[in-house]
Amino acid sequence: MTWGAKDERRTRPVWWGLAVTPARLRASAGAEPVLRRPVAPMLAAPVDLVPEGPGLVHEPKWDGWRCIAFREPDGVYLQSRAGRNLTTYFPDITRAIRATVAPRVVLDGELIVWERGRTNFAQLQRRVTAGRDLLRLAREWPAHYVLFDLLADTGGQVILDLPLAQRRARLEQLLVNAPAQLTVTPQTADMRQVADWLLHWTVAAGIDKRLTGRYEPGRRGWSKFRTRIVTEAIIGGVTSSISRPETVLLGRFDRRGRLRYTGRSHPLTTDQRAALAELLTPPRMPHPGTVAHPWPQPLPASWSGQLDRPEPLPYLQVEPTVVAEIAADVAFEHGRWRHRVRYARFRPDLSVYDVPLLLGEGKDPFGTTIG
Repeated sequence: MTWGAKDERRTRPVWWGLAVTPARLRASAGAEPVLRRPVAPMLAAPVDLVPEGPGLVHEPKWDGWRCIAFREPDGVYLQSRAGRNLTTYFPDITRAIRATVAPRVVLDGELIVWERGRTNFAQLQRRVTAGRDLLRLAREWPAHYVLFDLLADTGGQVILDLPLAQRRARLEQLLVNAPAQLTVTPQTADMRQVADWLLHWTVAAGIDKRLTGRYEPGRRGWSKFRTRIVTEAIIGGVTSSISRPETVLLGRFDRRGRLRYTGRSHPLTTDQRAALAELLTPPRMPHPGTVAHPWPQPLPASWSGQLDRPEPLPYLQVEPTVVAEIAADVAFEHGRWRHRVRYARFRPDLSVYDVPLLLGEGKDPFGTTIG
């Protein structure tokens, strides 16, 4: 597995990143650099197999919101992956950080909410729209901040260049007396433990890192593996054009026979586009008292499940007669896959009434695990 463009890194400054530049690391003569927001978090590139080898460690990937926390002298600032200010939505987390962490420390982790032994992504989303109910929501559904990296240590010492093993040791020491809401994510080099996470934990995904690796803001220097299921869905729309679709929009019938939107695919290959163009047609004219297509145009921004800059999605509606075989991860909430799925092929042997019904929350009971 390739862990990054090493030759390219040699030509760049130590502090290179999408948001972290020399200007973001302010220092007077003789003083240590100070890490200032925004900081682009280090990212993970998707892989199809869990990498193995000496010096590699594995962590569960939590189903929440990536968050970099700045313990500033006068308070706490929570930054999303895209640089959005999350501070006001998580008073429970800011209170815990302020009481536990020394000023100028910078942390990296994932905000999650637990419900009956599993993460509840919908409760995170409710924080943004709760308004006056925010404090009640925080009491009833407290958030947790699962931490996996330390970017600036006590006193503001920037430690991006330290190996992961050393950053991890400092993080654990920093949180030795922290409340349960602030916890260090598990980490292991034992592949049996990794298999247990993927099979039995609700995370169903993992992040793989090198113990000697630096923290490189904005770079995909880690790898990410997800457990996936193979299942079917109905194509109800496409982006770009019907004659050359770029992505497909998928749905399933609910118990009342309504076609409900369930998610969107990654970009199709050239061959997949050509094959689907032969099968897809615009919606037929409706019968009196019926609608031509059950989904709004464009798709509402709220249907995307994204926190950062969601926008309505214009698309082309198609007659929902084509069944698609897809590979999807198990992040399936409120009747939708939160992440894009992989389109595999169309299934001419299946009717749309052979596709599993939209039954509700949780893992697709008809899926076949391939991860």
